Amino acid sequence: MKLFNYFRSSASFRVRIALHYKGLDYDYIPVHLVRGEHHDPAYTVRVGDALVPALLTDDGVALSQSMAIIEYLDETHPSPPLLPAGPLARAQVRALAQMVACDIHPLNNLRVLKYLVHELKVDEAGKNAWYSHWARSGLEAFERQLVLLAQQRATQGLAPSVYCWGDAPTLADCCLVPHVFNCQRFNVNLQGLPLTMAAFAACMALPAFERSQPSACPDHQP
Repeated sequence: MKLFNYFRSSASFRVRIALHYKGLDYDYIPVHLVRGEHHDPAYTVRVGDALVPALLTDDGVALSQSMAIIEYLDETHPSPPLLPAGPLARAQVRALAQMVACDIHPLNNLRVLKYLVHELKVDEAGKNAWYSHWARSGLEAFERQLVLLAQQRATQGLAPSVYCWGDAPTLADCCLVPHVFNCQRFNVNLQGLPLTMAAFAACMALPAFERSQPSACPDHQP
């Protein structure tokens, strides 16, 4: 498999986590977003949305969108799983993942920030305020959801979750960790989020997450 990605891309980071967690070999193909390499015709002819990540399967089929890629990997390489077994639990994990991927990330990705600066003439302070507001408010909602899930587990007599859901990483953790990395980069306040940050710490103690972070990528730049 080949993964077309950018070291700072949250969505790419998610897929790298899934690949490393499952112990899958892949070729790392850098696509530099800031330089606009994702608009190169050689890339867009293969990836219609001209975004990263894109996964080229062993059969030569290009898949886009990180969430779809991770679920494809989970279905084709089911061990270790990134979604729990039961339909209710799977829905809960997907909901957590989508809180990050659908509610938080779209407001703060590179093309939105570039539009704020270049088209709307927002200054650096304004851009950072925008980022911090949506990143923090999203995490506060995520924390509230973790609290509700923890209460459900307690009433069912289940042990507290180590990660976002349960005692093993899931799709939700694949989404949460890159977002927290970005929050740290932009100096977003991460205080008062005990369950969220505990899940993040538990993930970062695992080799798969450590190997997936931006600084471990071959195209990493300070």
